[in-house]
Amino acid sequence: MDQPVLRELQCLDSRGLHRMAYWQWGDAANPRVLVCVHGLTRQGRDFDTLARALQHAYRVVCPDVVGRGCSDWLADPAGYVLPTYVADMVTLLARLDATVVDWVGTSMGGLIGMAVASLKGSPVRRLVLNDVGPVIEPAALQRIGGYVGQAGFWRTLDEAADAAWALSQGFGPHSREQWLALTAAQLKPATQDGVEGYAPRCDPGIAVPFRAITPELAKAGEALYWQAYDRLECRTLLLRGAESDLLSAQTAQAMSQRGPRAQLHEFAGVGHAPTLVQPEQIEVLRRFLLAP
Repeated sequence: MDQPVLRELQCLDSRGLHRMAYWQWGDAANPRVLVCVHGLTRQGRDFDTLARALQHAYRVVCPDVVGRGCSDWLADPAGYVLPTYVADMVTLLARLDATVVDWVGTSMGGLIGMAVASLKGSPVRRLVLNDVGPVIEPAALQRIGGYVGQAGFWRTLDEAADAAWALSQGFGPHSREQWLALTAAQLKPATQDGVEGYAPRCDPGIAVPFRAITPELAKAGEALYWQAYDRLECRTLLLRGAESDLLSAQTAQAMSQRGPRAQLHEFAGVGHAPTLVQPEQIEVLRRFLLAP
């Protein structure tokens, strides 16, 4: 299968129901399921290259977290918080009807995965945390806060790709073809002042709760994330961009020594966060996920 099937389900929120879209690769009857969840401003098509590589072994499911991609935008932006995302993923897991799942989560998607995997009776068997942990460095919060929620309009895909690359140097080296593919799924057709072009598939409202994070709230969140991490019983792989400003080397080392004692792998020449499209990155995941 060269392209995924787009599916959707209804999830509950404080104002009623919202629709969450997800992209499914591979045999829909395969009981072996891999869930891949993206970062704060991204969407499920980020995992196309990884899904193509693993669809022979898995049914690969890549949701568009609410407010992103082809999913609905929330009526109340205060709902763009981890408990909402975790509840949506629990609804998704029920739809998938899988007794066990493996999980790959990039940044925000890793925090969601950690929370789901820490629940009593969780079906998560193997967990990949891509450049994220219980401690989010303040410098990264400040950097992300500088662009999250910004609206945009670009006349061409190339123009949009250039603008995105200016904010995404941490993703590491990419070919132009790779970067255009990562950019295209981020966009939807739009018209501005009679000119046709592209706009982001991301609700600017996701910035509302993000920008409300104070140092005190961040510190309280760290304690809760460490509690969740220490409860993990699944095999865990921690990926880190060696130049990451979000996941420090100190936090990564601590994660390898407590809780599930994550297996740590660093990618040289990459910051926050590895996109998992490069062959060497996919091979690390393949070895971990498909090991007996």
